[in-house]
This record gives sequence, structure tokens and C-alpha cells, in this order.
Amino acid sequence: MGKPLIIVESPTKARTLKKFLGSEFNIKSSVGHIKNLPEKSLGVDIENGFSPQYQIIKGKGKILAEIKKAAKEAEAVYLAPDPDREGEAIAWHIQEEIKGRKKDIYRASFNEFTKKAVLKALENPGRPDENKYNAQKARRVLDRLVGYQISPILWKKVRRGLSAGRVQSVVVRLICEREQEIRSFVPKEYWTIEVELSGKTPPPFIAKLIRIDSKKAEIGDEEGAEQIRDNLQDAEFRVLKLEKKERARHPTPPFITSKLQQEAARKLHFSAKKTMLIAQRLYEGVELGREGSVGLITYMRTDSPRIAGEALEMVRSHIVTRFGPDYLPERPNFYKSKKGAQEAHEAIRPTSLEFEPDKIKQYLAKDELALYELVWNRFLASQMRPALYDQTIVDISADNYLFRVVGSILKFPGFISVYLEGQDEPEEEKEGVLPELKQGEILKLLGIKPEQHFTQPPPRFTESTLVKELEEKGIGRPSTYALILSTILERDYVEKEKRNFLPTELGLLVTELLVESFPQILNVEFTAEMEESLDEIERGKQSWTESLARFYQPFEASLEQALTQMRDVKREQIPSDVICEKCGAQMVIRWGRNGKFLACPNYPKCRYTRELTEEKGGELAEEKTEEELCDKCGKPMVVKSGRYGKFLACSGYPDCRNTRPLGKESEKPEVTEEICEKCGGHLVIKKARTGNRFLACENYPKCKNAKSFPIGVQCPQCGGQLVERSSARRKLFYGCGNYPSCRFAEWNKPVPEHCPQCGSPYLVEKYDKTSELTVSCPVKECGYSRAGSRESE
Repeated sequence: MGKPLIIVESPTKARTLKKFLGSEFNIKSSVGHIKNLPEKSLGVDIENGFSPQYQIIKGKGKILAEIKKAAKEAEAVYLAPDPDREGEAIAWHIQEEIKGRKKDIYRASFNEFTKKAVLKALENPGRPDENKYNAQKARRVLDRLVGYQISPILWKKVRRGLSAGRVQSVVVRLICEREQEIRSFVPKEYWTIEVELSGKTPPPFIAKLIRIDSKKAEIGDEEGAEQIRDNLQDAEFRVLKLEKKERARHPTPPFITSKLQQEAARKLHFSAKKTMLIAQRLYEGVELGREGSVGLITYMRTDSPRIAGEALEMVRSHIVTRFGPDYLPERPNFYKSKKGAQEAHEAIRPTSLEFEPDKIKQYLAKDELALYELVWNRFLASQMRPALYDQTIVDISADNYLFRVVGSILKFPGFISVYLEGQDEPEEEKEGVLPELKQGEILKLLGIKPEQHFTQPPPRFTESTLVKELEEKGIGRPSTYALILSTILERDYVEKEKRNFLPTELGLLVTELLVESFPQILNVEFTAEMEESLDEIERGKQSWTESLARFYQPFEASLEQALTQMRDVKREQIPSDVICEKCGAQMVIRWGRNGKFLACPNYPKCRYTRELTEEKGGELAEEKTEEELCDKCGKPMVVKSGRYGKFLACSGYPDCRNTRPLGKESEKPEVTEEICEKCGGHLVIKKARTGNRFLACENYPKCKNAKSFPIGVQCPQCGGQLVERSSARRKLFYGCGNYPSCRFAEWNKPVPEHCPQCGSPYLVEKYDKTSELTVSCPVKECGYSRAGSRESE
């Protein structure tokens, strides 16, 4: 009889388990999901209860064969993927493949990846949860029905390659609607008045006008502000009311998934995707020298602030030791979960307070340490006493005007000595120190300050505020936020300007079409109700097939209607006031791969086009003209957009086809220390129009010597240098400099670093349009991945 078999989904977790359990168990990794719906077909049998037609994922056959062989020989099998819906689906699919073996199959769930927690889970295993699997299956089928049936309509009506998602499309709608609010916003003028006063003792202080004739102070223009200023010049300022009280500021709960994403965005400027990648690594295990691989935080996908009794004892003891008994509340602080929260998992916390951030920082990457400190400090603070303030509120009368000032002095720091939650928007009122004042005291007027303001439009969403909005509206689940935000960026429906989300022209167009044709799918409340239905399926209170049937009947009718009634943007031609310079026809606005453009209606006889962009205010603008002139024909140069971004082109096109790079590409090339072997000049780094860099002689065009740009990584096949190259379709890749004798090539940028899991001689950097960077193993079966650092760029 063979050893018991434990199956996890991650090679990193498998490695950590081996260190915990030694040779007593056989441990295998599925490297994520082993089954999925087919890529090139719907894969859902709608007529037969929405039955999903799962297939073994390409490349997973060998892994599955090894798992089957190990299961056949094992005395018992423990399925131990992550304790969430996706993990349950992995466990269920593995069970389906090995259930023919006459062995006991158990489900082991680890909320934290420590030896103690693992042994406890193995001693008390459960069974795979069919309800949780059904909830995942319903969500997967639901998303497939929406995505694979709406997307072809967009291909037909707008352009090929577009896609729609059940949740992602709703998130894009929120961003589009916020942008429309901003564009239609009309600022309104208003004024505030503050006075500087002094009492019998220093310091002087500022009070703000809050009421006029017992009504809220509303000053609409400068004339009104000046009138009040004149009235106050000779007024008597008297302390009308003085209230002193002790105010407590209570700590925030330990992190749940959504709050971790929000706070990491505020304080560390991490995207939700980056936060979850780093948290996954901290959960699965980090090498801590002699300690070996240690899971530093509990499971990071949770919506419950619950803390286990053992952990409460641990943190309370730590608080007394480090801060003293004054910082420890008499009883532990308990926090309520929001309605519908899953209580299966604890809040996100450190697995052990032995591993203080300062003690283990040498083993952690910069971003890992930053996130770990955030989790550590929030957990400690959540179990400390409140901060106490002595607060004074003073109301001051001046004829029929009422002013107020609030002073606050920190009396006891409590939890804020460790942690204070970040704010998406700065607090409006700042409290300061007030002098000793008495009721009825006459105050001296030192100055009057009227100030003009204008109402502001609602701010654009950031990572933090968008996650907060999704959580409040019940759209998606915290475990899916990172994927949602990265997906809408990758699909070019939104973009980021600094830290703010803006809809692209494509996003605005697609959202408009989908809202018109699929109002139910794009409805925020409906999307939230579907999430609640999935929760009910997980609790076993609702049938997954009946839930899908209720959704599909009206959706099917919308599909049929959209096929015939959705606006056909691809064939649309909107008349404009611009005259074609070649044939004199009135040009039309059309939609192309790069957005709107002006085209001659006499195509193909006349092929003249001009760029047309939509400004942020919503107005159309023709191509911009630069001040510089064409060095070939003397006509003005204009800014155009092409396949590789914006560039300068002669306005005399097609008679003059002169073009010039715009922006960084037109800057002076960087000089290297490498010497040209032909003329002795220095080689400089240049960038080809295809995007790849190359080395060229600084004496060009006298010397035309050039060669490929090396990236500092040896070829794993022949030992030569890897260089930047571009494909026939102008896509950047990395190939061996000894080509054609060596044909090694890699699409992702190689990194000169061995894989810590499988020993691959190099890793690769992967970028996406969220501007996030990951470093991964190129061996698919390995699955190693970690968050990258911008310092490496």
C-alpha cells in the first residue's frame, strides 16, 4: 500500500508541504485547473440543463496521468486546493478523474499554510463540497453564455476581436457613466468666510461661518461675501457655547480581501492584481533561511473579519509585551461581517507573530515586505484600545452670524501608534489646538478671509474607489476584483491616466450599444442579484440549473433582438463639414481600428482619409498641426496615429510621404561604451519603427554598421547572447544572436535568473496593459510566478 496522496493546485504549495510533512506523504500539484470549457465553441448544452462540456486543458494530460498513477497506489487521497469556489472546482474535477480508484477521497482545507494548520486539516478532513462546486459551475456557465453569445454580435456590428463579459461590462458602464457625469458637470460658484480671532490667552485661531440667521450659510457670489465682510468689521464676537468632551477613535477591523486591495492601492499604489499576486505568495510560503518555507499570512480571499480564538490570544499577548497593558482592551475587539459574508475563513492576518517584519525583511522582496507590514500592522491595531482625544467645540456669535471652531488634542494614541487607515479623499476639516476660552468671553477680530470656491465634479475612479464601489453595489466578489480590473484594461475599454480610470472611445461606444440591447445584463442591481443567487447556490438553498434557466429566457430574447436591431457601427457613415482635399466631396465620419476618422465617401475611387479624435470634453477634433514644417516639401507637419502610436506626417500626403517619430523616439540616441569595429566610433542605441532596439554607429550615414541589441541573457540552447528582434508582423520577441544556426526564440523578455522550483536557466517578464509586471517560469508545467519589480526595468 502506497503513501497517502495530497493534491494541491500550486507547485509552491507542494514544495512547502513537502518541507512540513517530509516523506510520510506523496504530494502532487495540478498546476491550477485541469479542466475547462472548450476555447472555440460555446461548450454548454443549453437544451440539457446547461450541462458544461468540460475538456482536459491542453498540456495537462501528463500532469493528470501522474496524479492518476499516484492515486491508484495511495492508501488515501487528500484534495487540498485553495478553500474557495475555484479551488473546489479543481478538487471536484480531480475527483471525477480518479473516482474509479477504490480509495478514500477527502477534502482538506487550509486557512493558513503552517505545519500546525496542515496537520490539523489532515486529521479532520471533510468531503468535496458539491454546493460550492455548483456555485462555481453556475458562474462559469453564466459567464460563458454571456461572453460567447454577445461577443460575435460586437464582431459583426463594430469590429472583430471585441468581447463582452457579464461583470466586466457592468464595471465599464460604471466608469463610462462617471465620465459622462464629469463631462456634463456645470461648476457652481460659492464662497466661504473664515475669521481669525484671539482670546485672552494665545494662540489665535480660525473659525468658520456656518449659519446666517439660524440658516445654513450659503454665499453664492463675491458681492454677497463682501457684504458679509463689511457687516462683520464692527461686530462683537462672543463665545456663545463651549462644549468639551472626550472623543474616541476606534480601530478598523483586520483585512478582508476588498479592504486589503483598497488600502494597498491607497498606501502602496498597488493595483488589485498586484496585491493579490503578492498576497498569494505570502500565503503559499516564503523561504526564511533556516526556518524553511513559511506561509506568512492566512488565506487572502475572504470577506469575514472573524479571528480564531488562538490568534486572539496570540495578538493580545504580543500587544502587552510590546506596548504595555494600557494598550490592551479588557476584552477582545469583535467585528461584524457584512450581510451575506462567508464565515468559513478568517480575516487576513499574520500566521504567527514570531515573524515580525523587521526580523524577516532580508528574505522578502520590497513589495512583499510592504504588503506584509500592512497586514501585520492592521491586525495588531485591530485588537488595541481606541485613540482618545480631548475635543472642544466652540460656537461664536457675531450679530446674526454663527461661527464654529473645533479643537482636538490627542490624549492617548491607542491603536494609531501602530496603524491609521488611508483616505481616498483628504479630510475637509483639520482640527488644531485652541486656547483656553470661557462662555461669554469677548474675542478680538484679527482678520476676515472670504474665499471663492467652485463645486467639483465627482472624481474619476481609482483602484481603491472602484473596488469600494463594486463592494458596496455587490458587483462581482472580492476574489474576482483583480481579474475584472485587469481585464477591462487589457481589452482597451478603459485606460489609466495617472491613477484614474478613464473610458476609451471604444469603451464608451460598446457600453452604449450593450446598454441599449442588453439592459438587463448591464443593470447593476441585476448583476448584484446574480451574485446573491450564486451565494444561495453555495449554501444549498437554490438549484444552479433553475437559476440559469431564469436568467437565460429573457437573455435569449435580447440576443435575437440585438442581431437585427443593434446599431451597425461598422457600416455607419456620418456626414461632416470637412471637404475632401483630393476630390472635393463632403467627407464622412467612420469607425476604424484606431477609433473615429474622416474618410472620403467616394472610396475606393478616392482613398483620402484624415484623423479625427474625440476630445475628453466629448467634442470632435481634426488632426493636430505642429509648428514645424516638412523638411522635404515645406508644408506643415500634422500629428497622426498609426499602428505603433502617434507620429508626425506631412500634410501634403500622398504627394509627400515624409514622416518623423514623435516624443521619446525623436530624442537623441543613448551613446554606449561599445566601439564600432568598422570606423572606431561609438555605438548608440536606436529604436526601429517595429519597436525593437538595435545598436548603430554614431557616424551614420557615413558608417552604416549596425547589429542586434543584446539583453544580457545567455541562450539556453547554444550559450550565445539573446537579442531583441521583431517578427514579420512587427511583433517584438527575443532570439539567439547566432541565428540561423540557433533558432531559439521567446516572446516574453527573458531574465537572467534560475527558476527556484524547476531549475529553468531563465525566467521571463510578462507585461499587461494594467502596467503590471510578473516574473514567471517559461516551463508551463512548473507554474512558478511572482510579482515583478519596476526597479528591474
